[in-house]
Amino acid sequence: MHKPNTAQRFLTGRKEPLDRICNIVRNRASQAVFIMAGPGIGKSSLTEAISERLTGEMNVLQMHGSTALAAVPFGVLTPFTGDLTAEDSVSPVAVLRSMWSYFEEVKAGNGAPVLLIVDDAHYLDEDSAGVVAELISAGWATVVAAARPRPGLPQPLDQLWYDGLAERVDLRPLNREQIEEVLAHVLDGTVPDATVDAVWSASGGNPRVLDALLHDAAESGILAKRNGIWVLLGSLPTDGVRLTAVVTKDHLRRRAEEQEALKFIALAGPVGRKVIEDICGAAVVRSLLDQQMVVENSGVPSELTIWNGLFAKAIRNTISVSRSLQLLEKIREHQDPSSLRGEGRLRFVEWSLECGLRVSDADMLDAAREALARFRNYSARSIAAKVQDPGLVHLGHAVQARALYNEGAYAEAAALLDGSWLQLAEDPHGTSVLLLWTSAHQATGRPLADLAEDVRERRQGLPEAIRTGQEELLQLLQSGADVNVQALCSRVADIRNRSSTGNAGEPLKAIGEALLAHALASAGRASEGLDSALLAASELPTLEDDLFFYSEFVLGRLVIDYLAMGEWESAERELENYAAGHAAAAGTFNGSLQVLRGYSMLRQGRMERAYQLLLPAVEALRLSDPLQLFRFGSALGFYVAARLGDTAQAKRLEQDCKDAVAGGPAHEFLADAYGAAASEYLARDGKGLAALHTLVTTTEASSRAGTLLELLSLCWDLGDASVIPMVHNAARAVEGRWAAALLKLAADWEAADGDTLMETAAALEESGFVNLAREAYARASTVLDQAGERRRSRQAVAQREKCDHELGERFREGRFIAAAPAVHLTRREQDIVELAVQGLTDREIAQRLMVSVRTVEGHLYRTYVKLGVRSRDELDSALPK
Repeated sequence: MHKPNTAQRFLTGRKEPLDRICNIVRNRASQAVFIMAGPGIGKSSLTEAISERLTGEMNVLQMHGSTALAAVPFGVLTPFTGDLTAEDSVSPVAVLRSMWSYFEEVKAGNGAPVLLIVDDAHYLDEDSAGVVAELISAGWATVVAAARPRPGLPQPLDQLWYDGLAERVDLRPLNREQIEEVLAHVLDGTVPDATVDAVWSASGGNPRVLDALLHDAAESGILAKRNGIWVLLGSLPTDGVRLTAVVTKDHLRRRAEEQEALKFIALAGPVGRKVIEDICGAAVVRSLLDQQMVVENSGVPSELTIWNGLFAKAIRNTISVSRSLQLLEKIREHQDPSSLRGEGRLRFVEWSLECGLRVSDADMLDAAREALARFRNYSARSIAAKVQDPGLVHLGHAVQARALYNEGAYAEAAALLDGSWLQLAEDPHGTSVLLLWTSAHQATGRPLADLAEDVRERRQGLPEAIRTGQEELLQLLQSGADVNVQALCSRVADIRNRSSTGNAGEPLKAIGEALLAHALASAGRASEGLDSALLAASELPTLEDDLFFYSEFVLGRLVIDYLAMGEWESAERELENYAAGHAAAAGTFNGSLQVLRGYSMLRQGRMERAYQLLLPAVEALRLSDPLQLFRFGSALGFYVAARLGDTAQAKRLEQDCKDAVAGGPAHEFLADAYGAAASEYLARDGKGLAALHTLVTTTEASSRAGTLLELLSLCWDLGDASVIPMVHNAARAVEGRWAAALLKLAADWEAADGDTLMETAAALEESGFVNLAREAYARASTVLDQAGERRRSRQAVAQREKCDHELGERFREGRFIAAAPAVHLTRREQDIVELAVQGLTDREIAQRLMVSVRTVEGHLYRTYVKLGVRSRDELDSALPK
């Protein structure tokens, strides 16, 4: 981590208010500026920055309000009134005269105006506030005062704002974009979206808490840099030195009754507002709500929680067990534990166990399930591990196993379930437990066929209906792994036609329809597959918070179907909807979702965006790979890294592909294909392309039209025009807009009519297939050039460059692009290239030619495309001699 001071960290993301306030003060647009912000939002750091920036231009004086001086009239003004007698020191007129004299003496030194900065102005006594207001009204000094919205500024200062004599700047908690800016400033490396989201959520956008979290997480090793990517290796710490110091400092400055109320709410929250009012008093609750230290939900009855979950945990860490037990007994006098539900019930069980109290096994299991539903994995498995009732212990093992699975501990999860899945076979959760057991073992590399044989050997004593349901599930899984469309169609049709499916009905429907959706997409029947995926999704409401990850299992297949059809926006919409409704699952499933996003970008030809998504996704999947996508994600990352010329990362990801445990067979084939294409981009020796051609001839490809078309498109993208007739034939058998676009491009490519190709390119671009439009423009430029239509050929090249720019690619690898006719450099491009070849940086070139750095970057980018090079190092050899 970089080590900027705290003020610098807090000000990252605060440049706009800093600039605005300094401009107001410099231009005398107002005689006073009031900065309003809650605790820890950064108002003190902002005032420090204002002082630092304006010290050379003004005489900057500072004073700080405090609780100790709030009861002393004019006490905070003592530094400016030290010469007054005891009698005059309480006279408003004498104090004001003394302040005027002090300011005049300061100004006499350099003639610069006076800027008075007042921090914690909400603590000013009314008399001192009145004097400051008089200073402002008289124009003796410009005042910047920082205060909290509650209790707010003293009335004399507040009145100035109402009268229009002062500006007000409200600081809000940092938004996600500002948090991202802070992390980019502090951390040296790539900070993926998952890390940004986790830190933003945990800090609540509060800069003080953010600063403490970053230090504590880095010191504990939880925030770690892996292959240039900053990832979280676990939950952000709540017992770190920095966060504890923040909480302690906040606690000590509060009144005793507020401290007590905060302890109750931190330990019990969410807890009924009436309960805390009965114990601590309604005035205390109102005060904490006014200070925004606690928040109130809109339910009936209303409940209170600490404003930030991590802050609440940190408060709990400061309370001894004996004191915590006393507070628990006090709460019990005012609240019936049996009336609690959801998170409140979970927290009460956790609290009781922390105090060493006995909790029934049934209550512990319910609480563990609630924790699991909220992806509080440590809490779920620690509570479930305490269940001893023989009738509940195996379900407790299943809860522990799912929590371990969420954390990526697949071997431990499988071991727990080895002794429990059979005992739970007749339980309503039996199907989910069997699915979880299967997934845990597959994640360790154990083949599905071996697992199925194990189930068949051990289930002999079970009722026939249960055995039949298990067998049906195993056959569905095997058919899905084999991508056997015919078998899946038959089995899913049987499930659809039943009038009653028993306990396993919804899981079987969801799994069967999802597997069929994927198989149909592979077979080129993505439209039918989408129907199946939507049917699977319709079963999810009854399976929410179950022991198996049905929602994510179905989502992956639904997204794959949309991508197979070329419906990019629909795929992204599904991913966004899931993320919005399942924020708690991000720590477990974010890597998998980012692989799907990266795959979507890759299919669209947006390679650099795909790269930005896939590299962090692969690092996340090292920690948790619930959908078994690591090898597939590594292959995609290898492909985009090789295509973009990042050889070091490509080779590392290539090794990841080789070392990875095999994922689901349905993804393995495509992983091999993208790996072969990446190898060709890396070596350019024809071996990768030959490997792709071999895959094209396999049964897996020839029997799956959708997969075959994807392989052929990879060959074509490598510049192999020999596959175009095959693309033409394969695309006819594939449903969806993407296949139709490829079919049109292949037909027009072979026809080699420049006008038609230009029309097709424009239509493809309009339809969202920008990467295919780029190829059409490239082909058109060649055809038109050969026909002697040089002007139109240059137009085609310009349109191709426009597509490149929209896709975000810095250069293009395809051989047909390199074969496009050369275009003369403009005078400005020549000037910039000459300076670049001499070794000048973009900024130095911009200064030399008196243009912006962005202009230089844009001209260089277009020059790379025109000359068919990747970097400055290749410019000299590519320039005409």
